[in-house]
Amino acid sequence: MINLNIYVLIALTVLFLIGGILSAIFFGFWWAFPFLLVGIILLAVYIFFGSVNSAAKHIQNEEFDEADEKLNLTWKPDWLYVTQRAFYYIMKGSIAMHRKDMKGAEELFDKALAMDLPSDNEKGMLLLQLANINGSKGKWRAAKNYMREAKKLKITQEAIKAQLLQVEKAVNQSGQIKAARGMGKEGMSMMSQGGKSKRRRPKSR
Repeated sequence: MINLNIYVLIALTVLFLIGGILSAIFFGFWWAFPFLLVGIILLAVYIFFGSVNSAAKHIQNEEFDEADEKLNLTWKPDWLYVTQRAFYYIMKGSIAMHRKDMKGAEELFDKALAMDLPSDNEKGMLLLQLANINGSKGKWRAAKNYMREAKKLKITQEAIKAQLLQVEKAVNQSGQIKAARGMGKEGMSMMSQGGKSKRRRPKSR
Protein backbone atom coordinates (compact mmCIF):
# COMPACT_ATOMS: atom_id res chain seq x y z
CA MET A 1 0.00 0.00 0.00
CA ILE A 2 1.28 3.46 -0.93
CA ASN A 3 1.75 5.54 2.23
CA LEU A 4 3.35 8.64 0.70
CA ASN A 5 1.88 11.88 2.03
CA ILE A 6 -0.56 13.24 -0.54
CA TYR A 7 1.02 16.71 -0.62
CA VAL A 8 4.46 15.20 -1.19
CA LEU A 9 3.05 12.92 -3.88
CA ILE A 10 1.43 15.82 -5.76
CA ALA A 11 4.57 17.97 -5.46
CA LEU A 12 6.86 15.19 -6.74
CA THR A 13 4.49 14.39 -9.62
CA VAL A 14 4.44 18.02 -10.78
CA LEU A 15 8.22 18.37 -10.27
CA PHE A 16 9.16 15.32 -12.34
CA LEU A 17 6.66 16.02 -15.13
CA ILE A 18 7.71 19.65 -15.49
CA GLY A 19 11.37 18.63 -15.21
CA GLY A 20 10.87 16.05 -17.94
CA ILE A 21 9.13 18.51 -20.26
CA LEU A 22 11.85 21.14 -19.78
CA SER A 23 14.59 18.54 -20.30
CA ALA A 24 12.93 17.41 -23.54
CA ILE A 25 12.81 20.99 -24.80
CA PHE A 26 16.42 21.92 -23.97
CA PHE A 27 18.31 18.60 -24.02
CA GLY A 28 16.24 16.13 -26.00
CA PHE A 29 13.91 13.23 -25.31
CA TRP A 30 16.44 10.74 -23.89
CA TRP A 31 17.55 13.20 -21.24
CA ALA A 32 13.92 13.80 -20.35
CA PHE A 33 12.85 10.15 -20.40
CA PRO A 34 13.80 9.22 -16.77
CA PHE A 35 12.02 12.30 -15.42
CA LEU A 36 8.92 11.68 -17.52
CA LEU A 37 8.84 7.98 -16.56
CA VAL A 38 8.96 8.72 -12.82
CA GLY A 39 6.42 11.52 -13.25
CA ILE A 40 3.98 9.24 -15.10
CA ILE A 41 4.35 6.51 -12.44
CA LEU A 42 3.67 9.02 -9.66
CA LEU A 43 0.69 10.38 -11.60
CA ALA A 44 -0.72 6.84 -11.89
CA VAL A 45 -0.28 6.35 -8.14
CA TYR A 46 -2.15 9.60 -7.50
CA ILE A 47 -5.00 8.69 -9.88
CA PHE A 48 -5.50 5.08 -8.71
CA PHE A 49 -4.75 5.46 -4.98
CA GLY A 50 -5.80 9.07 -4.39
CA SER A 51 -5.53 10.57 -0.92
CA VAL A 52 -7.22 7.70 0.92
CA ASN A 53 -4.11 6.58 2.83
CA SER A 54 -3.29 10.13 3.92
CA ALA A 55 -6.83 10.56 5.25
CA ALA A 56 -6.88 7.21 7.10
CA LYS A 57 -4.71 8.44 9.99
CA HIS A 58 -7.03 11.40 10.56
CA ILE A 59 -10.06 9.09 10.63
CA GLN A 60 -8.36 6.87 13.22
CA ASN A 61 -7.67 9.95 15.37
CA GLU A 62 -11.26 11.20 14.82
CA GLU A 63 -9.96 14.32 13.05
CA PHE A 64 -12.86 14.36 10.62
CA ASP A 65 -12.42 17.84 9.16
CA GLU A 66 -8.76 17.13 8.38
CA ALA A 67 -9.69 13.77 6.87
CA ASP A 68 -12.33 15.38 4.66
CA GLU A 69 -9.81 17.96 3.50
CA LYS A 70 -7.41 15.20 2.48
CA LEU A 71 -10.10 13.12 0.77
CA ASN A 72 -11.16 16.13 -1.29
CA LEU A 73 -7.68 16.10 -2.85
CA THR A 74 -8.61 12.88 -4.67
CA TRP A 75 -9.00 13.87 -8.30
CA LYS A 76 -11.59 11.34 -9.53
CA PRO A 77 -13.03 8.96 -6.90
CA ASP A 78 -14.56 6.80 -9.65
CA TRP A 79 -11.06 6.21 -11.07
CA LEU A 80 -9.64 4.86 -7.83
CA TYR A 81 -8.57 1.25 -7.55
CA VAL A 82 -11.67 -0.64 -6.39
CA THR A 83 -10.47 -1.32 -2.82
CA GLN A 84 -9.31 2.26 -2.41
CA ARG A 85 -12.66 3.45 -3.76
CA ALA A 86 -14.48 1.35 -1.15
CA PHE A 87 -12.37 2.83 1.66
CA TYR A 88 -12.93 6.31 0.20
CA TYR A 89 -16.71 5.89 0.53
CA ILE A 90 -16.36 4.32 3.99
CA MET A 91 -14.37 7.33 5.21
CA LYS A 92 -16.74 9.80 3.57
CA GLY A 93 -19.65 7.96 5.19
CA SER A 94 -17.95 8.15 8.60
CA ILE A 95 -17.47 11.89 8.15
CA ALA A 96 -21.13 12.30 7.16
CA MET A 97 -22.22 10.38 10.29
CA HIS A 98 -20.02 12.62 12.45
CA ARG A 99 -21.80 15.60 10.92
CA LYS A 100 -25.22 14.02 11.61
CA ASP A 101 -25.92 13.61 7.89
CA MET A 102 -27.48 10.16 8.17
CA LYS A 103 -28.96 10.17 4.66
CA GLY A 104 -25.61 10.98 3.08
CA ALA A 105 -23.82 8.43 5.28
CA GLU A 106 -26.27 5.68 4.31
CA GLU A 107 -25.80 6.39 0.60
CA LEU A 108 -22.00 6.33 0.93
CA PHE A 109 -21.98 3.12 2.98
CA ASP A 110 -24.28 1.47 0.42
CA LYS A 111 -21.80 2.39 -2.32
CA ALA A 112 -18.92 0.89 -0.36
CA LEU A 113 -20.91 -2.27 0.44
CA ALA A 114 -21.51 -2.88 -3.27
CA MET A 115 -17.74 -2.99 -3.94
CA ASP A 116 -15.07 -5.63 -3.54
CA LEU A 117 -14.00 -5.33 0.10
CA PRO A 118 -10.77 -6.91 1.40
CA SER A 119 -12.45 -9.10 4.04
CA ASP A 120 -15.63 -9.80 5.98
CA ASN A 121 -14.39 -7.45 8.72
CA GLU A 122 -14.93 -4.40 6.53
CA LYS A 123 -18.26 -5.71 5.28
CA GLY A 124 -19.38 -6.43 8.84
CA MET A 125 -18.41 -2.93 9.93
CA LEU A 126 -20.49 -1.43 7.12
CA LEU A 127 -23.51 -3.58 7.96
CA LEU A 128 -23.24 -2.48 11.60
CA GLN A 129 -23.18 1.18 10.58
CA LEU A 130 -26.20 0.69 8.32
CA ALA A 131 -28.05 -1.09 11.12
CA ASN A 132 -27.26 1.83 13.43
CA ILE A 133 -28.50 4.37 10.89
CA ASN A 134 -31.76 2.52 10.26
CA GLY A 135 -32.25 2.02 13.98
CA SER A 136 -31.86 5.76 14.56
CA LYS A 137 -34.67 6.27 12.02
CA GLY A 138 -36.91 3.73 13.75
CA LYS A 139 -36.63 1.31 10.84
CA TRP A 140 -36.17 -1.74 13.03
CA ARG A 141 -36.97 -4.33 10.37
CA ALA A 142 -34.25 -2.97 8.07
CA ALA A 143 -31.84 -2.74 11.02
CA LYS A 144 -32.50 -6.39 11.92
CA ASN A 145 -31.96 -7.44 8.31
CA TYR A 146 -28.54 -5.78 8.29
CA MET A 147 -27.69 -7.48 11.58
CA ARG A 148 -28.79 -10.83 10.18
CA GLU A 149 -26.46 -10.38 7.21
CA ALA A 150 -23.59 -9.33 9.50
CA LYS A 151 -23.99 -12.48 11.62
CA LYS A 152 -23.47 -14.66 8.54
CA LEU A 153 -19.97 -13.25 7.99
CA LYS A 154 -16.66 -14.68 9.22
CA ILE A 155 -15.58 -11.70 11.31
CA THR A 156 -12.16 -12.12 12.93
CA GLN A 157 -11.67 -8.78 14.70
CA GLU A 158 -12.81 -8.97 18.31
CA ALA A 159 -13.73 -5.26 18.41
CA ILE A 160 -16.21 -5.72 15.56
CA LYS A 161 -17.62 -8.87 17.19
CA ALA A 162 -18.21 -6.94 20.41
CA GLN A 163 -19.91 -4.11 18.51
CA LEU A 164 -22.06 -6.67 16.69
CA LEU A 165 -23.39 -8.00 20.00
CA GLN A 166 -24.00 -4.49 21.38
CA VAL A 167 -25.86 -3.27 18.29
CA GLU A 168 -27.87 -6.48 18.03
CA LYS A 169 -28.97 -6.12 21.67
CA ALA A 170 -29.87 -2.44 21.18
CA VAL A 171 -31.81 -3.11 17.96
CA ASN A 172 -33.75 -6.02 19.46
CA GLN A 173 -34.56 -4.12 22.65
CA SER A 174 -35.64 -0.98 20.79
CA GLY A 175 -37.78 -3.01 18.42
CA GLN A 176 -39.50 -4.71 21.34
CA ILE A 177 -40.14 -1.37 23.04
CA LYS A 178 -41.74 -0.02 19.86
CA ALA A 179 -43.96 -3.09 19.58
CA ALA A 180 -44.96 -2.76 23.22
CA ARG A 181 -45.85 0.89 22.77
CA GLY A 182 -48.16 -0.14 19.95
CA MET A 183 -49.97 -2.38 22.44
CA GLY A 184 -50.47 0.51 24.87
CA LYS A 185 -50.08 0.38 28.64
CA GLU A 186 -50.53 -3.37 28.77
CA GLY A 187 -47.64 -3.92 26.38
CA MET A 188 -45.32 -1.59 28.31
CA SER A 189 -46.25 -3.36 31.53
CA MET A 190 -45.31 -6.70 29.99
CA MET A 191 -41.96 -5.25 28.83
CA SER A 192 -41.15 -4.00 32.32
CA GLN A 193 -41.88 -7.50 33.67
CA GLY A 194 -39.66 -9.19 31.11
CA GLY A 195 -42.61 -10.22 28.95
CA LYS A 196 -44.33 -12.15 31.73
CA SER A 197 -47.68 -11.01 33.03
CA LYS A 198 -48.50 -11.49 36.68
CA ARG A 199 -51.22 -13.97 37.47
CA ARG A 200 -53.96 -12.63 39.66
CA ARG A 201 -54.49 -14.51 42.85
CA PRO A 202 -58.00 -15.80 43.44
CA LYS A 203 -59.98 -13.81 45.95
CA SER A 204 -60.07 -15.39 49.38
CA ARG A 205 -63.51 -16.18 50.68
